[in-house]
Amino acid sequence: MSTSTGFDIRRIGGRIGAEILGVDLSADLDPVLVTEINAALLQHKALVFRGQSLDDAAQLRFAALFGELTTAHPTVPSVDGQPNILPVDGDEGIRANHWHTDVTFVRTPPKVSTLRGIVVPPYGGNTLIANSAAAYRDLPEPLRELADKLWAVHTNDYDYAAPKSERAAEHRKQFVSRKYRTAHPVVRVHPETGERGLFIGGFAQTIVGLGPSESRDLLRIFQSYVTRPENIVRVAWTPGDLVLFDNRITQHYAPDDYGDLPRLLHRVTVAGDAPVGVDGTQSRVIDGDEASHYTPAAA
Repeated sequence: MSTSTGFDIRRIGGRIGAEILGVDLSADLDPVLVTEINAALLQHKALVFRGQSLDDAAQLRFAALFGELTTAHPTVPSVDGQPNILPVDGDEGIRANHWHTDVTFVRTPPKVSTLRGIVVPPYGGNTLIANSAAAYRDLPEPLRELADKLWAVHTNDYDYAAPKSERAAEHRKQFVSRKYRTAHPVVRVHPETGERGLFIGGFAQTIVGLGPSESRDLLRIFQSYVTRPENIVRVAWTPGDLVLFDNRITQHYAPDDYGDLPRLLHRVTVAGDAPVGVDGTQSRVIDGDEASHYTPAAA
């Protein structure tokens, strides 16, 4: 599909994902072009820009076109000398092989995330991205009505994976060095499109008002709709690729299927707002703080 600003969009998934062709992200982008890219992001949820070969500075410049940047992470160190860049390094034990939305354990998770491929294994190491709005639409009406009323507690303090090495154990220790628990609506209303999406994922551990067993059962049911194959796009990386995805209405997963091969991505995230549920209520902190050191976004 051609756009008025001269770039092409090639869909790569039935319900999510598109490649953007004909845009050089290292150049100064016209504001009209940025608006068109944002419109494509809202429609397709995840955009892939192939062969861009950006450096850190160029990735930061591009991400900043979509809003104020967060620092790299609330608890995990950034790239040396780059406070806004998180290294996603398979050698360091950072293997996000669980479905999640970035940093939902704080009250204001990122608006969008950018990932840049630097070192890519010759096989495996893909990124899967799921459309949580399509998942919500797939729910039978009784489940949609139930989900609309529920809130989930998200936290970084849970055993999502057993560390496989000392380096992975150290990363895990850093990850939980400052503990957060935040209540978010199970159904989030997208602030730009008004779409409803299931706002859960790996950091969502319990349902407000329910016990652990009932919480696990309900979250498993809702999550099974997010991860249906028809709601997922698989991005196979080549060095230099950049992926931009809407963190407000997607989840992602990086399969740990590349053995001991190196894999390095750099992540830059844009500050977001507090999620809002169907009834207009905003997310709230239960334990921890507002993570103001991480995100400058307004409440």
